[in-house]
Amino acid sequence: MKRWLKMTAGAAAITLATAGCAGSGSGDSTNSSAPASNGTLTVWLMTGTAPESLTNSLHKEFEDAHPGVKIKYEIQQWNGIQQKLTTSLASDNPPDVIELGNTQTPAFANQNVLADLTSSVGDFNGAQWLQGLKASGEYDGKTYGVPFYAANREVIYRKDMFEQAGITATPKTRAEWLDAITKLKAKFGSDPEFQALYQPGQNWYELLSFIWDEGGDIAQANGKSFKATLDSPQAKAGLEFYKQLTDASGTKAPKDADEATPQQAGIYGAGKVAMMIGVPGEADTAAKTDPTIKEKSSAFPIPGKSADKSAPVFLGGSNLVIPANSKNAAAAKDYVKLFSTPKYQTELAKAGYVPGTSTDVSALDANPLTKVMAEASKNGRAVPTSPKWGDVESGQNPIKDMLTAYLTGTKSLDQATADANAALDKLIGG
Repeated sequence: MKRWLKMTAGAAAITLATAGCAGSGSGDSTNSSAPASNGTLTVWLMTGTAPESLTNSLHKEFEDAHPGVKIKYEIQQWNGIQQKLTTSLASDNPPDVIELGNTQTPAFANQNVLADLTSSVGDFNGAQWLQGLKASGEYDGKTYGVPFYAANREVIYRKDMFEQAGITATPKTRAEWLDAITKLKAKFGSDPEFQALYQPGQNWYELLSFIWDEGGDIAQANGKSFKATLDSPQAKAGLEFYKQLTDASGTKAPKDADEATPQQAGIYGAGKVAMMIGVPGEADTAAKTDPTIKEKSSAFPIPGKSADKSAPVFLGGSNLVIPANSKNAAAAKDYVKLFSTPKYQTELAKAGYVPGTSTDVSALDANPLTKVMAEASKNGRAVPTSPKWGDVESGQNPIKDMLTAYLTGTKSLDQATADANAALDKLIGG
């Protein structure tokens, strides 16, 4: 839960060293019939990921089934992990199982430092994979990452404010959403600090939902590279609705910053905001400002154009990978296989995550916020699986620039999308 906000903001910068990357990355390098070459299986998972109770049980079960093999479990910090991964994966003795952010996986696959798991998908409960994460683990027609877990955005709202404004049902369409905003402003708008929806100008993951809902995308695959499509009619329509929603919302959020600057959860927790678009864990953060906010809050999926389906959502999350140079590839494969079973996927769901290799999300039903997240995740998607995508998120993000330029009127719709398209093409187009 602590990691959701950071994780859904995307992976860290991906600037991989091109020299010294060993391993072919071709063929399935994990032969389950081969014995472990030594008695240690090194596993790297990220901080805030799997609960200790889960890993303790998993590791005992694994070691009991693999006499002579001991797990060396190391929890990694997100800060500085990119360089540590780059160095370790290029070495002759990397860890055997690693958690990678879903936007990191294509970059490392491109460097030929990950084992090709394509022929082993069935061993990892492949029929149950969460589709949005499945795509993030694929590169150049092959599978390198096994979905681990995900989280996604939803509309978190104040039940008491909705009730007082006479809103009897949560919005299922964009039109109903705008109507709810009108009712909220009519009820509470006399307070100059009130915001029906806290709407930062650069919440580009939210924008993705509207673009995808229009049938568009930000880029399309073009062989191993990608062609930006931010200037398509569908992308423009998504951007137009973002502006319509922002203008209607009464938000006081900056137009040149995202939801983390300032942290929107603290603003929601201060009591003058009826809605925010975020992940369930942000309600916990908001409770640090107001301990009663969680019991006052619930959630609904980001509404779509029509009531039959909510808008697609960006899935932030992680994959499990096996380095191409793993010395214990067979044991590593067995470890990932065990983690992919319903038993441990259910434990992930109990911890509040959308499981990556199981469609059973019933363990998330107890909390209304995680229940809605799980429902919305079925219509989840990933950003383009470009090995250069990290440059988009770590640098001068052209999608954020586009949003600010259009919302402030600095550029017209056509100019803002054309400029952003050209800038995105330079980053991932070749």
